[in-house]
Amino acid sequence: MKQAVYLDYAATTPMNKAVIEEMNRIMLDYFGNPSSIHQFGRKSHFELEEARSVIANSINAKSDEIIFHSGGTEGDNTILLGVARALKEKGQHIITTNVEHSAVLKPLAILEKEGFEITYLPVDESGGITLEQVESVVREDTILVSVMYGNNEVGSINPIADIGEYLADKQALFHTDAVQAFGTEVIDVRKLNVDYLTVSAHKIYGPKGVGFSYLSSNVLAPILIVGGDQEEKKRGGTENLAGICGLAKAVDLLKPEEKEQAKADYKIYQDIILRELEDAGIDHQVNGGLEYKLAHILNLWIKGIDNQILLSRLDMSGFAVSTGSACSSGTVRASRVLQAMYGEDSLAPAQSIRISFGQGLTCDTIQTFASNLVEQILAIGNK
Repeated sequence: MKQAVYLDYAATTPMNKAVIEEMNRIMLDYFGNPSSIHQFGRKSHFELEEARSVIANSINAKSDEIIFHSGGTEGDNTILLGVARALKEKGQHIITTNVEHSAVLKPLAILEKEGFEITYLPVDESGGITLEQVESVVREDTILVSVMYGNNEVGSINPIADIGEYLADKQALFHTDAVQAFGTEVIDVRKLNVDYLTVSAHKIYGPKGVGFSYLSSNVLAPILIVGGDQEEKKRGGTENLAGICGLAKAVDLLKPEEKEQAKADYKIYQDIILRELEDAGIDHQVNGGLEYKLAHILNLWIKGIDNQILLSRLDMSGFAVSTGSACSSGTVRASRVLQAMYGEDSLAPAQSIRISFGQGLTCDTIQTFASNLVEQILAIGNK
């Protein structure tokens, strides 16, 4: 049987071999608790702080503005729940979008039950929002704005820097979930004017179960996990040193020039697929469009084709794609992002697939996939 081809990098990425080697180095030689004051602890603490410095430098932050945790979900939960509850006396209004990741929407639902008012900005068919939408709903009692950098299903990029600049002299603090965007976008937290930012290692060829948050030194540091005084008393629990060092290695490997080269490659892959569909006369549409989007995500509405049938046929042919977010415990449900973009009555959620690119792919591989995609669509019966 030929080797299967993975085209679901937006769900998770395979670990880079250099990351695995770095984690092995730490697990073999640095077992000491980073909080211990003896030499074993000090050695581990040095590695921990080196990792923190690498990550801080990658986004133009200070080392003490980086907090390690278990991933994007914990980071989002900590910031949203912690900030809202800490600032409750200053206001109870929060702004977000209706296409955020569940790691943002679910803690906001908890806050709604606690009495907070949440404004969910609607997206248009591009899958994003505008600065003007934010400006129109900010109030004196707005304490927090949370807008994802790039959407995990259709790839739409939001005007984070513009929103950050607008909010700079407002009471409201600004958070962006950059989990999906960090792997391809060059991020500078100073230029973005964000107060909080979250990233997860497993989206950038690092290990699962570890991530980091940027917490600006100019604003309050929210706390969710309490226990010991680790992470400058901002996140209790003995640090996952091997995972953190693996994360730092993954970040270090994603130099700006590497990100730009990857984006150029992914644009070529995208063009190959679209050309094959057009040449075959396949009725299709790119969800979210092709402008101002994350380069590694291509979400396609194949008109008249059941996406579950298409996904299964592609899987049996050796190609792994998805129908959307992978955070639903393996369940199949209509994409709420596409529903938000087109309306609940649209056929798009049931007829769309998400193809996402990453390291290790080639033009030849993508060409083979594109040909197979057309073959499967025609076999099902696209008109």
